[in-house]
Amino acid sequence: MTESTAETMKFEAEVGRLLRLMAHSVYSDKEIFLRELISNASDACDRLRYAGLSQPDLLEEGADFAIQVRIDKDNRQLIISDNGIGMNRDDLIKYLGAIAKSGAADFLATLEAGGGTDAHIIGQFGIGFYSTFMVADMVEARTRKAGETDAWLWRSDGEGAYTVEPAEKPGRGTDIILSLKEDEVEFLETFRLQSIIKSYSDHIPIPVHLSDTAEDVGEQANAGRALWTAQRSEATEDQHKEFYAHVGGMGDGPWRTLHWKAEGTLEYAGLLYVPSTRPFNLFDPERKSRVKLYVRRVFITDEAEELLPGYLRFLVGVIDSEDLPLNVSREMLQRNAVLRQIRNGVISRVLKDLTTAAEKDADGYAVFWENFGAVLKEGVYEDSENRDDLLKLCRFKTTAGESSVSLDDYIGRMKDGQSQIYYLTGEAGQDLRSSPQLEGFKARGVEVLLLDDPVDDFWPNMVGLYEDKMFASVTQGGAELDEIPLEDAPEEDAPPPGDIAPLIAQFKLALGEAVKDVRISKRLTESPVCLVADAGDMDLNLARMMQRHGEPAMQAPRILELNAGHTLIRALSSGMTDVESAENVDAYAHVMLDQARIAAGEAPLDPALYSKRIAELLAKGL
Repeated sequence: MTESTAETMKFEAEVGRLLRLMAHSVYSDKEIFLRELISNASDACDRLRYAGLSQPDLLEEGADFAIQVRIDKDNRQLIISDNGIGMNRDDLIKYLGAIAKSGAADFLATLEAGGGTDAHIIGQFGIGFYSTFMVADMVEARTRKAGETDAWLWRSDGEGAYTVEPAEKPGRGTDIILSLKEDEVEFLETFRLQSIIKSYSDHIPIPVHLSDTAEDVGEQANAGRALWTAQRSEATEDQHKEFYAHVGGMGDGPWRTLHWKAEGTLEYAGLLYVPSTRPFNLFDPERKSRVKLYVRRVFITDEAEELLPGYLRFLVGVIDSEDLPLNVSREMLQRNAVLRQIRNGVISRVLKDLTTAAEKDADGYAVFWENFGAVLKEGVYEDSENRDDLLKLCRFKTTAGESSVSLDDYIGRMKDGQSQIYYLTGEAGQDLRSSPQLEGFKARGVEVLLLDDPVDDFWPNMVGLYEDKMFASVTQGGAELDEIPLEDAPEEDAPPPGDIAPLIAQFKLALGEAVKDVRISKRLTESPVCLVADAGDMDLNLARMMQRHGEPAMQAPRILELNAGHTLIRALSSGMTDVESAENVDAYAHVMLDQARIAAGEAPLDPALYSKRIAELLAKGL
C-alpha cells in the first residue's frame, strides 16, 4: 500500500473546535472514552443483528456478536474491536468527520465555558468517539462493512485533519486502535480496564472480552445480561446508573427510573429513565425518540416514532416486546396494533409515575419541570386522550409569586366572583409581569398565569376548560372584572364614561383603520393605554408569532383601551375645546397607539414618524 492511496480531509469546523478542547484540556473522567467505544461497538452489533433479519447473507460470517478489548503494551496501543455492521468509506466520512448538527453550537459553547463535566455531556451528540483524543495522540479505525469486500482505514492525530485509505481486514466490523499518550499508560493495565468495563459496560447485552495477548480472546469482563430482563428487585442503583449512561450518553444518573414487566394478553418489558439534566438537542424540530425498541432481546430500531409521542422524547431507555414479529419493518410499525397498545401502556405508566413524583418529591419535580415542562406541555395540545392527566402535571409561573403552581392550586386561590383562569402569553425572556394588561388584575388580587413557552400560544384555546373553568387571555376580549372588587378603594373615582366620550370619538377619527375600536378600559389602573384583541380575534402574542412566520393576514387591527382615570387622559379630555387642541389630540392618539404597541412588545407602526411626533409634542409643551 502506498502513501498516495490515502485521502486527506479536514474535519468540519465543529469537530476541530471539539478536538482542541478534548486534546488540550484536563478532564477528571478520561476513562469514559472506553465506555463510549464499547457503547458504539454494542450499537454496531445491534444494528447488524437487525439488518440480518431481512438480509441473512450479512450474517454469513456468523451471528455470535462480541466485543474485544486488547492490550498491546509493546506498541503502547489499546484496540477495541467488534464484529458488528462496520463502515465503508462514506460512513467514515459521515460519522467520524462531523458532529450531528442538532444542538452542536450550544454543546460546544458549554464545553468552552467550562459548564458541566465531560462525563455528563460526552455521548449526547454522537461525539463519544472523539473522547479518545483525551488519551491518544493517534487514533485509527480499521473497518469493513458487512456484505462488502472492501476495507478502509481512517486515521487522525486530532490536529484538524484525517486520512481515509483502502485497507485489508479479514472480517466484518471495526477495530479502533488507540496509540496512547506517554502519560496515559494506566489504560494498558488489565485491572484498570476490568474496573472500567465493570463500572460502565457490565449490562451491555453483548460479551466484552479483555485480553493482553494477540493469541486468545481473554476472559469476559462484563455480565453481558440485558438489565431490563432482570427483576426490578435484582437491579441496583449503580447498575441503573451504568445502563443509563450507556443508553442516554449521560453520566450524571437519572432522576426517575421506571423498570417493569407487563404480563397478560400483551407482554413487554420496560426500562425507562427520566434524565436529571436537559439534553442539548431536546428542542430539535425532528423531536426524535431516545427509546430503543427490542423484540425478544433483539434490537429493532431507535427511531420508532410510533413507540412514544414526541412530548415524551426526554425519556431514554428500552422497550422489549414479546409479541411483535422479529422481522417487523418500519412500515409495519406504523400500523401495528400491538405497538399502539404498548405505546398507550407506556404513556399511562410514565404519567402515573410523574404524578407520584410530583406529590412525593416536590423539589425534584420542580427541577424536572424546569428542564422538561415546555416539552410535556406539547402533549396538552396534541394528546386529547391524556390531556386531563397532563394538565394536572403542568406547573405555571404566575403573578402571585416566584414559585410555580398547578392548576388545582390556582383554582383553589381564585377570588370570589372569578369564574375564569386568566393567562398572559409572551416570549421567553420577556418581562410579562410589567405588562399593562395585568394592572386591573393585580389591583383586584387576581392571579394570572404567565406563559412564555412557544406551545403556550396554542394549547389554552385547544383545551378551553379545566375543572369547568374557562381559560381566558388577559389581552383578549373584555376582561370580566366588574364582579371582582378592588383590594384597595381608589383615592379618587375615575370620571364617568360620558366625560371622555368626545376624546374617544376624536381618537377613533384620528386613528381610523389602524385600530378596531377605542374604548374605556377596565383592566388599566396605572398605564394610560393598552392594546387588546377583540373577543373573537386572535390573542396578541399568537398573532405576532403568526405574522413573523409569514401570516400577515392573521394580524387584525386591535382595540385601543384608555385609562379614564389617568392624568394624561383626563388632561387630554378637558383640553378639547378648540381646533388646535383637537390637532394636538390627533398627534397624541398616534403617539399613544405606538406606546401601546411598544408596551405589548411591538415596534411603532412608523418609528421615524413616532419620533417626530414625540419631538413636536415636547416642543409645544415647552
